[in-house]
Amino acid sequence: MNLREKYQIPNDSVITIAGTVGVGKSTMTKALANALKFKTSFEKVDTNPYLEKFYRDFERWSFHLQIYFLAERFKEQKKIFEYGGGFIQDRSIYEDTGIFAKMHFENGNMSKTDYETYTNLFESMVMTPYFPHPDLLIYLEGSLDDILRRVKERGREMEKSTPISYWEEMHARYENWINNFNSCPILRVNISDYDLMEKENSVEPILEKVGHFIGQTRNHRSRITVK
Repeated sequence: MNLREKYQIPNDSVITIAGTVGVGKSTMTKALANALKFKTSFEKVDTNPYLEKFYRDFERWSFHLQIYFLAERFKEQKKIFEYGGGFIQDRSIYEDTGIFAKMHFENGNMSKTDYETYTNLFESMVMTPYFPHPDLLIYLEGSLDDILRRVKERGREMEKSTPISYWEEMHARYENWINNFNSCPILRVNISDYDLMEKENSVEPILEKVGHFIGQTRNHRSRITVK
């Protein structure tokens, strides 16, 4: 029996990994995909034409960056569901508006007109009954010290040179965002509870929780449909 069958995770599941920079989303995405024999969906960082410019000048490039991310993630989400599921997704489309665009606007790096244009577009694309939401969002959380250490050890050069105040604000905003998130079921996992880099089998307790959460959600939906 493989791990997907062992923990009763449907083969058409779509699981999204969320959390701030440095928390280990990519590592978790790969570990879950390998364990479940699912495909992966990663955000396109290396081919992003705005990312390096953004880190050099937040005010000049924040709107461009957010529109680019929104378009790319929407296309990727559509492709995943057209394929039939069976995906682990690195970062959610919801973080773009709930954290990043909002932060840039409130910090004066995005004009009110640009922010309203962005949020109107996001709501038209995503906040409708027709948008395919994931079966589960796994939120990776950890202390600010742990996250700063990971950014220093594994982060990109443009991230390492970013002021600590930016990461402090990001950490606080993520916590506020997840506490108010309700677009799909959430499984919160603390990064201190496992070490996928050193212990590959530490993914199994996470898989057990994933199977439980998705099973509960689908059973609930089935009961609603029957009624």
